[in-house]
Amino acid sequence: MLQKDGFFRKRDESLFRPSPPVTPAPAPSTAPASPQIDAKLDARKEAKLVVGPDIKMKGAEITDCDTLVVEGRMEATLDSRVLEITQHGVFQGTIAVDNAEIHGRFEGELTVRKQLIIQGTGKVSGKIRYAKIKIEEGAELSGEVSTLDKSAVQAGLIPPRRVGAV
Repeated sequence: MLQKDGFFRKRDESLFRPSPPVTPAPAPSTAPASPQIDAKLDARKEAKLVVGPDIKMKGAEITDCDTLVVEGRMEATLDSRVLEITQHGVFQGTIAVDNAEIHGRFEGELTVRKQLIIQGTGKVSGKIRYAKIKIEEGAELSGEVSTLDKSAVQAGLIPPRRVGAV
């Protein structure tokens, strides 16, 4: 029934030798980095706003947004670098961006300074201006659609993205 060592067998102590002491890692320096390093770190940060799938946002003033991802519903006016509308996302309003990829629905005024991509599930309507466009089979595009030319941007008719603009 019981082994002579009790309920458990006697263990081999050689398998359980204590490991050498661990020296803790040095604490991170709290000294401020040089201004040049701080400037490089700030330049690498991306200001990204994600409007989640169950979020409805209306009339918000959004500034300094590099990337806007719309998974829910949003009504706004803003200037950004990148716009992505997911399959169930809806954007209504006015936006000027460098690049846009639309899987969901856009209604309003859209100015794309570089490339507009409308995926097969995308529906875009309103006043649409773009430099380049790619439309996947099944996508819908309606409204006033026109191309941008470089001279329009250079003449100031289509302002380039302004960093820090309100």
